[in-house]
Amino acid sequence: MDKFIFHIQRFDGEKKWLQRYELPYEPGKTVLWALTTIKDDLDPTLNFTSACRHAICGSCGIKVNGHSFLSCKTSLDELVARFKTTALTFEPMGNFDVVRDLVIDWKPKMEKMKKVNPWLSPASHGSKSDGFIQSKEEADAIAKPTDCILCGACASECNQLDVNDGSYLDPFIFNKAYRFLVDSRDNAPDARLKPVVENGLWKCLHCNECVTQCPKGIPLTDQIAYLRQRSMENGERNNQGARHAYAFHDDVRSKGRLNEMMLPVKTDGVVKTVTKKIPFAYRMIAKGKINPFHFPKKIDGIEGVRKIYSENEKERV
Repeated sequence: MDKFIFHIQRFDGEKKWLQRYELPYEPGKTVLWALTTIKDDLDPTLNFTSACRHAICGSCGIKVNGHSFLSCKTSLDELVARFKTTALTFEPMGNFDVVRDLVIDWKPKMEKMKKVNPWLSPASHGSKSDGFIQSKEEADAIAKPTDCILCGACASECNQLDVNDGSYLDPFIFNKAYRFLVDSRDNAPDARLKPVVENGLWKCLHCNECVTQCPKGIPLTDQIAYLRQRSMENGERNNQGARHAYAFHDDVRSKGRLNEMMLPVKTDGVVKTVTKKIPFAYRMIAKGKINPFHFPKKIDGIEGVRKIYSENEKERV
């Protein structure tokens, strides 16, 4: 290996293209080193963002060979080993508007974040003058979500955002809602829960791509699962996602398995199922994918399943 080959997506505000650059191989260098060297030595017109160089500010995220990374933290040697090539393609983060080259626009995302009221609403047991006292456990609860550096890697990897009409909240916004919801000093759960339910909480695909590429290891899909649970406990049950979850919950507790024929009815209701799902069901029956006459019986060991439910409900009391 004597050189790196970089294909960098350029964008001038109207058209985009891939531009090729070459740098001699040097061991132990980062993606940000490559971008900085290209700008300093080969092409001063190249645009990208960076600041702290220590994986703290989150400003240097880009996509490399289709996956999102922090350029200051990511080793070129690791990428070469991962992709088994010294030819790397740099692109701007996905699911963002692009300003120039690798520079993305955060303003629309910040406007969207306002929906979850991302600030502390102080509870009555504290005050501005005296502050709050938190236990170690209470402080630990907000430690991981507070690690978010708003690099955008989770949004860039989000498969729901790829196809959504813009109403779905980015994973880092769900993280922000979660962060204040579990904060013992906060007293505005409705200000977090209602907006997330109204903006696609149940549309998360749980593909875990956001978790995989998060440079801080934040368990975003676990947080979304928690938000779903809290929303139902808060009375947000009359929506498609909650009804679908309860259909799963009740079927498994009753028989130990799903009744797939009744699942659409329990989720969407009779009228919507008849008008929207029947033609699709006919096609599945014709292809042998479902059997309309199959009514699942109780599995062997159903008492064990129900005991798991019972123990779980005791723990939640």
